[in-house]
Amino acid sequence: MADRERFGKLAIIMALAGSAIGLGNIWRFPYIVGEYGGAAFIIVYLLCSLFISLPIFISESIIGRRAGQSTYCALHSLSRGTKWKWLGLVAVAGAFIISSFYSVVGGWSADFMLRAGINGFSSSNPESVSTIFTAMSTSVWEPLLAHTAFLGISILIVVLGIKNGIERFSKISIPLLFVLIVVMMVVSLLLPGAQDGVEYLLKPDFSKLSAKGISCALGQSFFSISHGVGAVLTYSSYMKKSQSILSTSVWTLIFDALFAIIASFVVMPAVFSAGLKPGAGPALVFESIPFIFAKMGTVAPFTARIVSTTFFFTIVVAALTSEISMLEVCVSQLVERMRYSRKKASILVFVAAWIVGALCSLSFGPLSGVSIFGNSIFGLCDRLSSNYFMTLCSLGFAVFVGWKMDRVQVKEEFTNNGTLKPSSAIFNVFYFLIKYIIPPVILLIFFTNLM
Repeated sequence: MADRERFGKLAIIMALAGSAIGLGNIWRFPYIVGEYGGAAFIIVYLLCSLFISLPIFISESIIGRRAGQSTYCALHSLSRGTKWKWLGLVAVAGAFIISSFYSVVGGWSADFMLRAGINGFSSSNPESVSTIFTAMSTSVWEPLLAHTAFLGISILIVVLGIKNGIERFSKISIPLLFVLIVVMMVVSLLLPGAQDGVEYLLKPDFSKLSAKGISCALGQSFFSISHGVGAVLTYSSYMKKSQSILSTSVWTLIFDALFAIIASFVVMPAVFSAGLKPGAGPALVFESIPFIFAKMGTVAPFTARIVSTTFFFTIVVAALTSEISMLEVCVSQLVERMRYSRKKASILVFVAAWIVGALCSLSFGPLSGVSIFGNSIFGLCDRLSSNYFMTLCSLGFAVFVGWKMDRVQVKEEFTNNGTLKPSSAIFNVFYFLIKYIIPPVILLIFFTNLM
């Protein structure tokens, strides 16, 4: 595809980092770091990222750049139309489901950003501020409007294309994200009692590093990088042939891990400063954190407004960068497979994702009584994407690169046709891991999640 748009050298790293950096870095990583041994957990997490997540990431990149096509089309092309093509279709389905319910969470974040900007939660009683999220999420129109706005902004960036849309946004948003998160870290560390949160994160406690802790480190490193839903593959299909897949992948993982660690020093010192029990998930971001800002607002209302708005703006930007990558997987599929214009494909994806997202949003309110296999609509989408699509498609990508693709082709992409000598030396290690080690490890993650 001679006229295919290409990311710039820095832009591809920014775009891939944006896809990887998301809400999990903020609302899950800080909690499990402290829960499973602090610095001891971080060491295991980084090792898992290096020897498990990095090879999977590289595998998806190799498929994408080798084919120069979107997910389904890439597998169809490289497998010469065999049944491997369906792996690409399943990955696209996973990206679509994630983009649908993730937009609801992004909408919640945008809603709280506006609330913070208006009063910084200072007009709320600190003890009752946690009820704001329940009231908002269980209502009908407020979360739907927020979902619509968040999804609309995301799809507008995708409509603009790779160079004018995603690249331009990524080159602004990723540096901005790091500036914001560092500023928030400084503010958090200056709070009274923040030292207890720092100790919670950094004090190495190998007694807490149980089999469950190691499993959490493995799972966090795996799910944090957007594996298995075609985002890495699709973005890599826009990568220039002159760029090193290895260095691009390494830098992406560094940015993702660095953001998660900095976010930990934003969240936990603030939680301990407020005298709260450490937690994770939506309750941490939309209940515990607003409680902290409400307490701050009783003493310094203006400061509380600035800090709380900055915090939720950071979350919105992080959510946007991930959402855009999922939407691009779906849109590029329609553009290349169905020959639709990018505008038409984007509109179709927006409408479909809005409908599924609306059902997910309503499952907290009017549709809360609907249960599918014991899950709410939102819970089912979350469970399907994380427990099935991401894990099984990652397994498929690893097996495809390790066993289906010709070793010579894989090495050509890994080493840029032998021109990158350091990559050549590392290739054998990568190929051994992706062929023999990664598949059973992914199966371990899959069955652990099921249990």
